[in-house]
Amino acid sequence: MDGDCLLDKKLNANDLTLTDWADWLKENGQAVFRAKQIFTWIYEKRIASFEEMTNLSKELREMLSEHFVLEHLRILNKHLSEDGTVKFLFSLDDGHAIETVLMTHEYGISVCVTTQVGCKMGCSFCASTLGGLLRNLTAGEIVSQVLTVQKYLDNQDEQGRVSSIVVMGTGEPFDNFAPTLKFISIINDQLGLNIGSRHITISTSGVIPNIYHFSDLHMQVGLAISLHAPTDDLRSSLMPINRKYPLAELIKACKYYISVTNRRITFEYALMGGINDQDQHAKQLAELLKGINCHVNLIPVNFVPEKNFVRTSKKQIHNFKRILEKYQVNVTIRREQGGDIEAACGQLRAKHIEKEFKL
Repeated sequence: MDGDCLLDKKLNANDLTLTDWADWLKENGQAVFRAKQIFTWIYEKRIASFEEMTNLSKELREMLSEHFVLEHLRILNKHLSEDGTVKFLFSLDDGHAIETVLMTHEYGISVCVTTQVGCKMGCSFCASTLGGLLRNLTAGEIVSQVLTVQKYLDNQDEQGRVSSIVVMGTGEPFDNFAPTLKFISIINDQLGLNIGSRHITISTSGVIPNIYHFSDLHMQVGLAISLHAPTDDLRSSLMPINRKYPLAELIKACKYYISVTNRRITFEYALMGGINDQDQHAKQLAELLKGINCHVNLIPVNFVPEKNFVRTSKKQIHNFKRILEKYQVNVTIRREQGGDIEAACGQLRAKHIEKEFKL
């Protein structure tokens, strides 16, 4: 069990894996098999208090209440899109605000989770970087996002189940590596939220050492790379991380991932009007990805007032796609969701911060 929680503070029950619970029970003179019961109560039955764990002894329930809290994120704001997307602004225990997005697809319900309060990557087109990085989230705080969204769905007239996860919200998951992997372990557990590994995708802007580490874990979790430019000069101007980890090294790491996992990799490419969306950029991108088992996800950029980027025209979006297809690159245009509710990462939080601290 992680020892990073203060001794005088109750632990977040969502921070514990099934193994962590078994260890804690053993250390406290309780039967280890109770771990499965606790997990079932938290994630399958989604109870609000330890008192509801009726198949546990009163003594154990009191011990759990003394040492743990069942974290429920408070909803500060909730925006519903015409397309069914719901964007939540949650409050953490320390008062920081984070965003989580629920998306409805033909294949099921997906949740996009946040891994950090703010972000230090400094990508010029992203609202998440406004204000920089304040702190990492714990595994339990990431789990709580999914659990809170699932409870929201439980209370709807047409109940649904979260069936897939994208770790693509605010923050750089590979800059908060261990808690992010622990989060995946908890939601993937059959007694947890039971979300299959192949229905989880984690995105990174290119923290190369952890791409190698992630590859060597041989997880069945999908990997997406936030690419957004086909040349070092352009990518470095948009994404400062490229100055530390240039494209040649990034592509080498991606090829390693493919070779050891035998899985296809996804490259996310946000199209920004007049910046990275011209025909020459499409040809350069095709050359960069030649021979790689990959999929390119073209993302028409959401307008971010704080960043002053403009959208690529629909005509040029489809022209960009045709050029990639001409060079036999597997490519799709991401279906736009939540455009009417400012669903781009960091936008809702940015407005909340501006409102909170406006003089």
